[in-house]
Amino acid sequence: VQLVESGGGLVQAGGSLRLSCAASGRTFSSISMGWFRQAPGKERDFVAAISRSGGITSYADSVKGRFTISRDNAKNTVYLQMNSLKPEDTAVYYCAASGRVRVALASAGTYDYWGQGIQVTVSS
Repeated sequence: VQLVESGGGLVQAGGSLRLSCAASGRTFSSISMGWFRQAPGKERDFVAAISRSGGITSYADSVKGRFTISRDNAKNTVYLQMNSLKPEDTAVYYCAASGRVRVALASAGTYDYWGQGIQVTVSS
C-alpha cells in the first residue's frame, strides 16, 4: 500500500486545515486508516482512526471535538478535518494503513504502511 498525504501547511491558531491521504496498491475498503503526529523531540502519537467501512472512529482526547476523520472509499482517500487549531497541534502528520482483520485503531503497531508525513504548523 502506498500512501500520499496532502493539505498541510501554516495556519493561525483558531484556523482550520484538511489533510488528505490517497491510498493505492490495495482495495481501499479492506484497510483501516489512521492519522498520527510527531512533534519535534517527541514520540509519534495517535490522532484519529477509522475502520474499513467507516462505521467506527477513534480520537485522541486532545483532538476530540475539534478533528474529524472520514473516508471516501470510492476515491481511495481518508481525510482529517482539523478545526480550532492550537499551537500544540504543530507536528508532522502521518497517514497509516492496516490490512489486518483485528485492529486496535489507536495503536501504532496495528499499522503496516505509513505515508511520508506532512508538516502542519499552527502559529499563535
